[in-house]
Order: sequence, then structure tokens, then C-alpha cells
Amino acid sequence: MKFFIDTANLAQIKEAQELGVLDGVTTNPSLMAKEGITGHDNILKHYVDICNIVEGDVSAEVIATDFEGMVREGEALAELHEQIVVKLPMIKDGIKACKYFSNKGIRTNVTLVFSPGQALLAAKAGATYVSPFIGRLDDISTDGLNLIAEIRHIYDNYAFETQILAASVRHTMHVIDCAKLGADVMTGPLSSIEGLLKHPLTDSGLAKFLEDYQKGN
Repeated sequence: MKFFIDTANLAQIKEAQELGVLDGVTTNPSLMAKEGITGHDNILKHYVDICNIVEGDVSAEVIATDFEGMVREGEALAELHEQIVVKLPMIKDGIKACKYFSNKGIRTNVTLVFSPGQALLAAKAGATYVSPFIGRLDDISTDGLNLIAEIRHIYDNYAFETQILAASVRHTMHVIDCAKLGADVMTGPLSSIEGLLKHPLTDSGLAKFLEDYQKGN
């Protein structure tokens, strides 16, 4: 399973990278705004700054909602850095753009996916990644993890190469559950990754080891 961090915060990206398990980054206009990154040129520079920190894929989202606009923005984003993956919305023109980029050899991430049918269309259009938002489904009392299971089943039926990128991951158990279901990638906050480190028996065991060492030295 690949671990992506979902943020535009360079300090958190560096911290995740230093942990040695980071495979990529996803971000979006909301996360950019949260970090005070505004203005077209500043946003593009920030994407490059992220690429210079990590070794894996960096999803950069288009703002346009029409086919021509998405193609124009996506091509510009792809030219920024070889690690850039063009992030497209799950709408009709987004699927058209996905197929266009797929034919051009430009990698894509189809985002805002909330149903198996949407995921099937994205795979048919040649998406590199599909991003089902499990946390947002949980927020409306719908089982987000079941969506991961359904997409996994469909993709395995037809040997689609599109990777399932579990998005809107909120906590550590989301990571574990997505791994059990066979999601190819998870993207979430740094806390969801660091939470995997924690267990009270690890803490108490280490404390006992150190205590016993101090007694004899």
C-alpha cells in the first residue's frame, strides 16, 4: 500500500518524507488556501516546491470545469514537473479530459468519486488513480469503506490498472481498513500515518526495558 499525505503544508510533507514511508502527495485548492497559498503563479511554484521534497507522485488539481479548460490547465501542470499527476473532477468533461490525457501519456487522478459507477467510468477512461472520498461518505452516514470494497471487486473482475486511492482518510483505522480491503493507496493527514506507530504495549515495554537497563548499569 502506498502512503500519500493530503496537505499543502511543506513542514508536514518534510516530516512525512523523513519518516521514510511517504510515496506521494495529494493536494487541492482548499488545502492551498489553508496554507495561505494564493495566486496562480504562487500555486504553481508551490507544486514544484512539493515535488522537490518528495520522490513520488504529486496530484495537482485543475480549476476549470470544461473540457478545453481542463486540457489547457492539465497540460500546463504536467509540464511543471515529471512527478505531477493531473487531478480531474468526476464530471462528464472530466472523464473526457481523462481519456485525452491517457492517450497523451499524461497521468491522471480522478477525484470526488462517491460511487462504483463513477470509478468504473474513470478506469475505462484510463485514469492512473481514482479517488473515492470515504470520510465524506461516513459524514453522511454512508459506509465509505464499502465503496472501496466494491471498486476493488470491479477492478479485479476486469484487471483494470487504475489504482484505488482512498481519499478523505480521517484517522488511523481508516488506513488499516483500507489496507485490508486492498486499496492501492491511502491519502490522509500526517496524524493518520503517525497513528500507526502507537500502541500502549510498545510504550510500556520500552519503558520496562529502559528501567531494567538502568538498574544494571
